[in-house]
Amino acid sequence: MPEPSPGDRALRALADAVGESRPRRAGDATDPDVPVAATVVILRDTGGGPEVLMIERPDRGSFAGAWVFPGGKLEPADGDPLDEFGAARRAAARETWEETGLRLDAASLAPLSCWDPPPGLALRIRTWFFLATDPGGAQTLAPDEVIAARWVRPAVMLERHARGEVTLYPPTWVTLHELAPQSDAAAMLADARVGGVRRYESVARRGAAGPMLLWQGDAEYEETDDRSGRLDPASRHRLEMAALPWVYTRTG
Repeated sequence: MPEPSPGDRALRALADAVGESRPRRAGDATDPDVPVAATVVILRDTGGGPEVLMIERPDRGSFAGAWVFPGGKLEPADGDPLDEFGAARRAAARETWEETGLRLDAASLAPLSCWDPPPGLALRIRTWFFLATDPGGAQTLAPDEVIAARWVRPAVMLERHARGEVTLYPPTWVTLHELAPQSDAAAMLADARVGGVRRYESVARRGAAGPMLLWQGDAEYEETDDRSGRLDPASRHRLEMAALPWVYTRTG
């Protein structure tokens, strides 16, 4: 069987998620049995607009061949697991150092979002996203974890994904989509600080065209026939992934 192309790896993963996932229950988003990871979106300004640092993963593992932000799972050295936010922030800085050789001050990382995968999957990792400005210095890539690193404007990476040239997974794609309109790194950081942590408690569904992910604020997020007094039926917060380019819709 031929290897999946960069454009359809994530689609296959989501199609599997639709079949394996179950409706969300209270406590899913804070389940202590779910491993936790952290990642950092490192920002810098250029004459052509703000850029983010992205790394390419090896062709194996959970994000085989994908372009992601530096990061990884929490380790005991990151601190008390009951302080998930604090441990995640320290893990984000540590993993960035280990993977890229760039030193970040954990205390200065600005929280952006927390992603919880669809419940019921065999492999679930809850991931915290942080923002940071480029600390400068030479990059030293971890050979077992990073194939390449590249500074890129968010819109450019989304365009490459739309052409099927690279693999992106939904949290990375949505993060790039949200950052793309910003004018500079300061605006990105200010927006994150004002908006607070954005929580994406994911639900996998099969729409008329194919697989999609839904989040809080979508009228079809909860599986119930009784939506009286709830959201407007037209409310949407979803990523449709049946074909390239993906379509992200968020109303309200």
